[in-house]
Amino acid sequence: MPQTALSPGKLERQAGGLRATGDWTLPHHQRLRKTIEQQRPGHAANTQDLDLKGLGELDTSGAVLLVEIIGPERMLEVANWAPEQPAERHALLLAVAGAMQHSDPIPTPTRSPAVAALGEIGRIMENLGRQQLQLLGFIGLTLGSLASVLLKPWRWRVTALVAHIQQTGLNAIPIVALLTFLVGAVVAFLGATVLRDFGATIFTVNLVAYAFLREFGVLLAAIMLAGRTASAFTAQIGSMKANEEIDALRAQGLSPMELLVLPRVLAMMISLPILTFIGMLSGIAGGAMVCVLALDISLTQFLDILQRDTPLRHFLVGLGKAPIFAFLIAVIGCLEGFKASGSAQSVGEHTTSSVVQSIFMVILIDALAAMFFMEMGW
Repeated sequence: MPQTALSPGKLERQAGGLRATGDWTLPHHQRLRKTIEQQRPGHAANTQDLDLKGLGELDTSGAVLLVEIIGPERMLEVANWAPEQPAERHALLLAVAGAMQHSDPIPTPTRSPAVAALGEIGRIMENLGRQQLQLLGFIGLTLGSLASVLLKPWRWRVTALVAHIQQTGLNAIPIVALLTFLVGAVVAFLGATVLRDFGATIFTVNLVAYAFLREFGVLLAAIMLAGRTASAFTAQIGSMKANEEIDALRAQGLSPMELLVLPRVLAMMISLPILTFIGMLSGIAGGAMVCVLALDISLTQFLDILQRDTPLRHFLVGLGKAPIFAFLIAVIGCLEGFKASGSAQSVGEHTTSSVVQSIFMVILIDALAAMFFMEMGW
């Protein structure tokens, strides 16, 4: 009769073959499989003889391992070479051996590197699509909350709005002004280098004016706020979620959209046009410095060309993109903050994601707007 308290199960080699002892049950499955792999020799071995006299408890997982050791054909004769086992154990081993005898081996899937790369691209695109759907849903939620609050002045968060305008706008003026000033100087240098070969260095003024009024002023300011402010929004809201402060707001009957999202979105939509205007002036000032110092174009001549040859529509095109960029940056930053979980790693990952998404969306929308305005002749 089998022994009943020999756990855990073992597989031992003996002179006549192999000997199974102990409990061959599911809790010991992984360890027993490793033991079988170690006991299995590399050549045709004498594994047809298996001693089951020391076998303890046995379930289906253990029976599968025993069948794998000696093969289903040999296990179908278990009543002849292991008569000491009870009838119910014979029935279990026969059922498992019969099932394994008629089952085809599961083929190991082999994928080429090209297929694996396409699969990875597919997963990335699926995640990107899901991410954009979440963004569209959050934009709708933000607009709905804004519409419900707009006609109720007693629900406006003026203090939070002013505080965020200072953080996102006023505190960012020095870095935006310095960055655009230096880029304006670089653009003027590059333009003068190319135009000098044609004797048309005077058109450097037009190059700098068009570039910063239409593109660089708003684009540099938006990218700066995407890295500076969107990350801050994500980290702030993500930390609040980790500390269960957002749950506390909901428990008090307060709306996180009204308290956390709308002040940030409105502050960005007010701050970015101001920063864009400052960036335009700073970039043109950097170009003017290069023209005065390196191209022998006086400041009076620079301003005269700027006033005479630069239509107002270039300024309006650049400034009109600022509120759209600001809305997208703020919404993405807040959404990633709400998606963060309670761990510091999650907050860091979503902060990085908010910066990447914001910059990507700003450049994408700017490229689409540039093509649209070009086709419209604006």
